Amino acid sequence: MSAQLTLYTYWRSSAAYRVRIGLALKGLDYASEPVHLVRDGGQQHAPAFAALNPQELVPVLRHGDLVLRQSLAILEYLDETWPEPALLPADAAGRARVRALAQAIACDVHPLNNLRVLQYLEHGLEQAQPAREAWVRHWIGLGLDALERLLAGDPATGRFCHGDAPGMADCVLVPQLYNARRFGLDLAAWPAIARIGAACAALPAFAAAAPEAQPDAPRS
Repeated sequence: MSAQLTLYTYWRSSAAYRVRIGLALKGLDYASEPVHLVRDGGQQHAPAFAALNPQELVPVLRHGDLVLRQSLAILEYLDETWPEPALLPADAAGRARVRALAQAIACDVHPLNNLRVLQYLEHGLEQAQPAREAWVRHWIGLGLDALERLLAGDPATGRFCHGDAPGMADCVLVPQLYNARRFGLDLAAWPAIARIGAACAALPAFAAAAPEAQPDAPRS
């Protein structure tokens, strides 16, 4: 597959961060097309982008004429199109476990603390910043409590979420840990998660995908 890859992204978007990690793990070159989620009222709401993704969310990945939406679907597409290194295990039970770990964050934790929810809490429900931040910490903490039990109590957990090579669950975990730190949570409360996060942080692919390394990240 030689068609150009273009990622519509935002430096601090957790979902886009997941895809950047997956692309970096697979060593795939891509063009970055920043979509600023705050500037101009949110560039994701502009008609041109809304036509690309009616959900008005990032990421979107273009592969030639193909338009892909939703971060987990994009990661699975990458894995099926460029199988090595694999983001999902070869066995059905392992794939189910990794998908469950990834979805525990992507479906149950992240949606409760993403930008549009926080904006609604602020503007729709008139919640002050301390209340909004308490909301975020509550839901992230609850999710990480459960994830810690899933990871610490399972022999399938290795250096990473599943075994000793990074995969899709790690692509989803690391951006959520970035959010946890951003809102003041101490990862020492979740030692298995903290250990896995440190193992990921030591890899060049994760460093290259980090928010502060992105071309649209603010420069002080």
